[in-house]
Amino acid sequence: MKVLLTAVNAKYIHSNLAVYDLRAYVEAYGTGGAQVEIAEYTINHTIDYILEGIYKAKPDVLCFSCYIWNLDYVEQLMDEYHKICPEVPIWVGGPEVSYETEAFLKAHPQVTGAMVGEGEETFLELCENYAKAGAGEKAGKVDFPGIKGIMYRAGESLVKTGAREPLDLNRIPFCYGGVEDFRNRIIYYESSRGCPFRCSYCLSSVEKTLRFRDVERVKKELAFFLEQKVAQVKFVDRTFNCRHEHAMEIWKFLIEHDNGVTNFHFEISADLLTDEEIALIGQMRPGLIQLEIGVQSTNDATITEIHRTMQLDRLKTVVRSIQEKENIHEHLDLIAGLPYEGYETFARSFDEIYALKPNQLQLGFLKVLKGSYMYEHTAEYGLIYRSRPPYEVLKTNWLKFGEILRIRQVEEMLEVYYNSGQYATAIRLLETQYASAFAMFAEMGTFYEEHGYFGMGHSRMRRAEILLEFAKERRPGVLPVLGEGLVYDLYERENLGSRPAWAADANEWKQMTRQYGKNGKQSHIERFFYRFSGRRQDTVLLPERLEDPVYVRFDYTGRDPLDHQARHEYLEPSGE
Repeated sequence: MKVLLTAVNAKYIHSNLAVYDLRAYVEAYGTGGAQVEIAEYTINHTIDYILEGIYKAKPDVLCFSCYIWNLDYVEQLMDEYHKICPEVPIWVGGPEVSYETEAFLKAHPQVTGAMVGEGEETFLELCENYAKAGAGEKAGKVDFPGIKGIMYRAGESLVKTGAREPLDLNRIPFCYGGVEDFRNRIIYYESSRGCPFRCSYCLSSVEKTLRFRDVERVKKELAFFLEQKVAQVKFVDRTFNCRHEHAMEIWKFLIEHDNGVTNFHFEISADLLTDEEIALIGQMRPGLIQLEIGVQSTNDATITEIHRTMQLDRLKTVVRSIQEKENIHEHLDLIAGLPYEGYETFARSFDEIYALKPNQLQLGFLKVLKGSYMYEHTAEYGLIYRSRPPYEVLKTNWLKFGEILRIRQVEEMLEVYYNSGQYATAIRLLETQYASAFAMFAEMGTFYEEHGYFGMGHSRMRRAEILLEFAKERRPGVLPVLGEGLVYDLYERENLGSRPAWAADANEWKQMTRQYGKNGKQSHIERFFYRFSGRRQDTVLLPERLEDPVYVRFDYTGRDPLDHQARHEYLEPSGE
């Protein structure tokens, strides 16, 4: 009896925690003879390729993990596979089928049943029952009523069994012990389930219990990742620092056992961070951890309406305190399309958080998730959203579709020119020409649209050229210094194979290159008539042109662990 757990991931480098947990659980507690295998794919694989792999695996029972990013794939695969092997039962689980399960099963008659909510114990019992019944035609005679947490077909009817009690997280065994190759893998890890907050757009608000994995067990499992030198471990805990003692124990452990390689990602509530936690974070190796901080909005009416608990002033203070140590990569999040947030108020939220200058400002759009409070109040808020995953908002009572489109342009410009970290100096220079960062990115988006630059693949060099075109048309006063700033940005990122067309001839300072260059192509000497320096968070003024040039050596053997830019140093001008 072979049960095949099929995971279609966003990226192969991302582990699918759910299916690994299910397999580990049944292996630890026994299945009565069922063999459980995992088949991992990504949305970059073709349907034909995945279908072939599933068919050749010859499962007796086929299971799919369903999320907003893979549901379209899963629905196609279920339909096509059922045509080929109609005798094989198909089961589904995950957030996309745990709510409105009946409607899902009615829309997909080829699906035998769905696991609703937490799946570990439910999946174990399903495997046990299928193992007892046997494969083939006998599998259709499994007795389901004794299994809690499922909805299944009984002739022409759908039957839902009782809900399960929340699972003790310490019953779930470590699920990555059998993974052999961790190279270039991003591992998802869970030390708690649930959230103390009840934000109306989030499915964690539906779960009423907050549970923690024993911290000593967590330490042992993190030690395994450190020993394997995993590139990144992303904690999926909704608010990692909601229990002070839990967070402190884990962070202290990571400091004491740092391998110099592994990065750990945490979603936190910044306003909950204590002075003790901030001090501890300040001791960490640059790059040991990164923090994702959800802000979502700074509009008071919006924060109140979405049931979010946040002290904005405290959040700003904490973010600035962390930044002072220059050792933590920070992501701050905003969501467009929330109740009582119109175009103008969202622009103010954007400017207020952008002013903190995080390493990344993630601008997302409201996803109206089944089962969430927001989903239940769509009519009240005038929420119109996409019918297919990921159910992103199209308009609200406060935001028109045309305004959503303008914000999408801002998002793309933000990703290309700010979050990429590839044009940091140039953007800082452009900021001096605008009272509002949101207005700056919006005007850049308008420029892209007018010139037909959206929807095209552009190289890093071409993006820089477009920025010069933009400045020439919209902000010509900044053009001379912007040109050099872009040269600085490009060489800070890499030792270019082709020199920018607008840059000066490097032969003019070849003597400096001979004198100060080192490690061959692992360094580069560049001449500037403007001095570029300062932290991202510092106030920037448009620099004056220097009478005498300065020279900068970019060292590609020593990159910054947070943004991966080359180290640089100013050299003494030559007497040429």
